[in-house]
Amino acid sequence: MKISASIYSDKKRPLQEVIEDLVNHNVDLLHVDCNDDLSVFEDIQQIRTWCTIPIDLHIITEDPAKYMDYLIKNPVEYVTFQYENLKEPLLIPKEVTGRKGLAIITPTDISAFDEYADFDFILIMATIPGQSGGVFDTWNFSKIRSFKKKYPAKSIHVDGGVNAEVSFILRNLGVSSSVSGSYLFNAASVGQALMNLVTRDIDSQYLVQDFMTPLDESPTIYEQDLNLENLLKTIEVGQLGFCLVMDENQQFKGLISNADIRRGLLRNLNNLNEIDVHSMINSKPITVLETNSVNEMLKVIKKCPFSVMYLPVLTTAGKTAGIVTFVNLIKGEI
Repeated sequence: MKISASIYSDKKRPLQEVIEDLVNHNVDLLHVDCNDDLSVFEDIQQIRTWCTIPIDLHIITEDPAKYMDYLIKNPVEYVTFQYENLKEPLLIPKEVTGRKGLAIITPTDISAFDEYADFDFILIMATIPGQSGGVFDTWNFSKIRSFKKKYPAKSIHVDGGVNAEVSFILRNLGVSSSVSGSYLFNAASVGQALMNLVTRDIDSQYLVQDFMTPLDESPTIYEQDLNLENLLKTIEVGQLGFCLVMDENQQFKGLISNADIRRGLLRNLNNLNEIDVHSMINSKPITVLETNSVNEMLKVIKKCPFSVMYLPVLTTAGKTAGIVTFVNLIKGEI
């Protein structure tokens, strides 16, 4: 996941000094907030003389048309317009280069992106736009999952409340870029903050239930419906290589993975009609509770003698609550 440094969040130093600091620490992108102020392009012109780091421009305006000539003359690598401020459909000339995004605030549904499905990415504002130092709203974890499911080929950017723990969760959800402002500049140094944002050493404020894939979105099968055909269909539709098994009261009974199926087939190669699908259930997999913190979840993983690709999530009463998978995290760190 790329880190986009919000350059105006540092109120204490001149802009050139801020940019030089970010350059020295190899930040990925420079996030430039524009609250309907055309003079921002003067800063962009200056930044171009200081470094070659890609510029991530976020424009909040009721009149986007007045920005088009400026964007043509001062091309940026990423340009985003705030959806809620638009008074009419956003039309961007083909001469405007760079990746194009639509920003939405927490209350706005991701369906707002449907009209702009030819754009490259969505920017989810997890706090109030323009306000530095806000707290990440956990509702946005659900929005990220929903958007990724609806638009798997589009990138997701997040702005607001991104600290070390939120950064870990966002990477796990497959977010492409996160904007960091006050967290980055309020640390002892930019370097220290950047290291915290890209490592797993974190302090927990969030619970597994805040970002897990909930039960209704997880590949599951009821114990009484368990047969080879239903099992294979469930795993195929889920596209995660496993499914959870539960009873009619959603009490967790275990999971069956592709590896469990393979072992079951090998045991019965001479007579596949004798396959007992129930014997494939791993009734004691590694699990976490929905009330575990992120740190507690990571401690569970670190104790495992094998690599963990996914974790069933349970309630304190032993019922099936959902899953946490690490596919996106692994992809993002290769």
